[in-house]
Parts: sequence; C-alpha cells; structure tokens
Amino acid sequence: MNMSIQEFLQHMANGISLGSLYALIAIGYTMVYGILRLINFAHGDIFMLGTYLTFYGIIFTPIPWYIVFILAPALTGLLGLVLERLAYKPLRESPRITVLISAIGASFLLQNLGILVFGGRPKAFPTPAILEKVLNVGGVSIAIVNFVIPIVTVILLIGLNYVIQKTKTGMAMRALSKDYETASLMGININGIISITFFIGSFLAAMGGIMWGVKYPQLMPHMGVLPGLKCFIAAVIGGIGNITGAVLGGFILGLGEILLIAFLPTLTGYRDAFAFILLIVILLLKPTGLMGEKITEKV
Repeated sequence: MNMSIQEFLQHMANGISLGSLYALIAIGYTMVYGILRLINFAHGDIFMLGTYLTFYGIIFTPIPWYIVFILAPALTGLLGLVLERLAYKPLRESPRITVLISAIGASFLLQNLGILVFGGRPKAFPTPAILEKVLNVGGVSIAIVNFVIPIVTVILLIGLNYVIQKTKTGMAMRALSKDYETASLMGININGIISITFFIGSFLAAMGGIMWGVKYPQLMPHMGVLPGLKCFIAAVIGGIGNITGAVLGGFILGLGEILLIAFLPTLTGYRDAFAFILLIVILLLKPTGLMGEKITEKV
C-alpha cells in the first residue's frame, strides 16, 4: 500500500491522541491494582459517569464549559470514593475472588443505573466550538482536540508524578504498594490513602471521558465498557501496577490500532480484536508486562 508522508503523519497524530486517552484511563486501573491488588472493573463505568456529568453540567447549568471540565471530574472522583467505601472496603479482608466479583457487580450496577437515570438513547456531547476547529500543519489536517488530548495527558501525568514522588501522601502510596501489612503497622492511614487513590483514579478516568466525548461525541450508558477493557489491556501490556508502564501500554495500543487500519484497511473490522490479540501475545511472551515486576502472591 502506497501512503504519502502527509497521510502517515495524519495517522500518527490520531494514534498519539488515542494513545493519550488510553494512557490517561489506564493509570486509574494500575494505581488501584498497585495498592490493593484489585482489578477495578467498574473503572470504565466511572469513565462513563464523568462524561455524563460533564454533559449535564454544560447543558443545564450556566457554568462555563472549562469550569465544568474541572468540576465534573472532581465530582466523579467523589463518586469513585463512594464506590470504594460501599463495594470494596467491606470486602478488603475477603478472598481476592470475592472482591473481583464485587467489582464486576459494581460495573453492571453502574451501567444499568446509567440507563435508568440518563436514558438508553445516545446523546451528542456538547463539544466547545474551539475544540472543533481543524488546523492545517504541513499539509496535514489535525483537529485541535488531537493537540489538546496529549497536552492534557502530559500535564496530568506531571501533576500525578509530583504527588507520588514529592509528597507525604505519595510516599504513603508507594509504601502501601510495596508492603500493605508493614505500611499499616507504621501508622499510615490505610483507609485515607486508599480513598485518595480511588479519587485520583476516578478523576483521571473522568478527564479521559471528557476528552473521549470531545473526540467521539456520542454518549451511551454502555460507552465505558470497551474503552475500559482496552485500557485494562493497556495497563497489563505495560505492567499493571506500574504507572509508566500504563502510559507506555496506552500509547502502544492507541498507535497500534490506528496504524493497523492505516496500513491494512481490510482489517478495519478487526480493530478491537487487535487489542485482545496483543494482550495474548504479551501474556505469552512476558506475563508481567513490559515494565512489570514479578509479584509473589501471599496465600
């Protein structure tokens, strides 16, 4: 297949944009797993709730859209905290399979609650006019949103890295991820740190949901299922529990999807299958992920 440089750059821009979205959402998975060894399968539905809250905030309130873009993720973070307190905290000492079943149940609950509250009909995301503009750079037409998404992702990642590496809360998170029991014996507020982790993860999921809504402006109560699965795959590819790995996995998955359909357009219908095939390959070749460390499970 012959492809011009302009077309290739166009696909790369789209791939980087999509990879940034995957990375942003995958971080929530990997943070929760890193501390609790819990796969939060309701994470994709938190992503959905954040998008809907933004939708209603823009449509039904006089608050400017750029303020809503901050308030909605913050509210979503609180909802994630409530989810942890109701669905996960009571089972913290239970077997892993029990908590996993609770996470799956929470996911189905949020999906059906979304249908009940928001309705089953798709809604159009109210994209701000400035983000709908298209720039022409060197003969390549790139939507402004494709510039904004990576920038937002980088800013949030820098902020998250600062919190984890430079603050006492981040130090407690790292201690908890290394040894849960020892951290609790050292006087660390376990419940508080876990709540902060869920808040941050849910906040990032909502920010990813907003960017997703701007890029793919159609909202549905089940919209978080497939992106949630793909971001989980991205986290596993990079090494679940490793934030840098989650970012790397997100970009690999996003660029891989876009370049697959760019070079092999006949496989467009298999775009979603690519993520699962890549997951199988990674698990066969490096089960801990590209940047993951082997963890010995305690019985």
